[in-house]
Amino acid sequence: MPVSTHTPVDLDAARTRFARDSGFYVQLQQRVAAYFERTGCSRRGGLAMHLKTVVVMLAFICTYLALVFFTLAWWQALPLAVLLGAITAGIGFNIQHDGGHRSYSSSAWGNRLAAMSLDLIGGSSFLWRHKHGVMHHTYTNISGMDSDIDVGIVPRLAPTQPRSRLHRWQHIYIWPLYGLMAIRWQLYSDFRELADGRIGGHPFPRPQTWEVLWFFLGKLGFLTIAFVVPLCFHPVWTVLLFYVVAAFTLGLLLSVVFQLAHCTGRVEFPVPHGGVLDHGWAEHQLRTTANFPGRGWMTTWFLGGLDYQIEHHLFPNICHVHYPALAPIVKATCEEHGIAYRQHANFFSGLWAHACWMRRLGLPTHQV
Repeated sequence: MPVSTHTPVDLDAARTRFARDSGFYVQLQQRVAAYFERTGCSRRGGLAMHLKTVVVMLAFICTYLALVFFTLAWWQALPLAVLLGAITAGIGFNIQHDGGHRSYSSSAWGNRLAAMSLDLIGGSSFLWRHKHGVMHHTYTNISGMDSDIDVGIVPRLAPTQPRSRLHRWQHIYIWPLYGLMAIRWQLYSDFRELADGRIGGHPFPRPQTWEVLWFFLGKLGFLTIAFVVPLCFHPVWTVLLFYVVAAFTLGLLLSVVFQLAHCTGRVEFPVPHGGVLDHGWAEHQLRTTANFPGRGWMTTWFLGGLDYQIEHHLFPNICHVHYPALAPIVKATCEEHGIAYRQHANFFSGLWAHACWMRRLGLPTHQV
């Protein structure tokens, strides 16, 4: 059964299997297919995504130019740096994310170019494909297999992970660490993972020559945009300061949006028994994922539909512009099969749930 757009290759995944589907996913796929046949819509983004891409990229370019070439004082630069970080997150939420899941365009090259926008903002589209597209989307919330929750010993995100005394305060110190995440992968962890050939302890296929070349060209392009060009017009301390502000905003937004869907007390953290999980792949996604729909269309627009994480995890190869329309179909099918459809009331409710979860995991009484 195809559970993502890529095939798992790590050794743990080779020994782990999902239980047989109960019939839920087959019926859901049929209903979603009927929706697209009835409406005549493409599963890809089409004109809506192309227009969004133009808007987001123009906003990025204009904000960058204003920050680097037209600011005269710190009080002008500070809000522009925050805005630049938020728009950069918007590139990741919308263009890169859909491109990486091959849901942006019906053209393979269109998807590849959209995915490569991650390299523009300092990441690696090659590493993301394995880290997110394979490990996270297949083995969601399984500690030791989902690299998105295995992020080191400082945060404890799952009850199956060991606890230390440091975790007692993680609900306080985790927020600045989230902000530093982007700086870490832009300047350090991507290089380390490429050199080691491992992500979260799991090996991934060695990149082809062109993938290595693009990795370093992407990093060079990002470093030029982030440091070389600004240093031609501003002092070193100014460039470093406002790089940190923009990157901190980017890291905080990316981290928080992921955590609301997967790291709260509303979802589960399954453990395989004898190499077999208790549920089929689709039901596993529903047990480990929660939505946090916004009250207005702007939240969904900016987040690239990631407030509808359930729909995204069940159908990662469908463009996010369709998720609000698919949500009632998914919810109704879940109700018929007696499967919980997990959802926070809104973004801030999910944020509070994550903060409470981090505090709970830090308590000495919360052991596996």
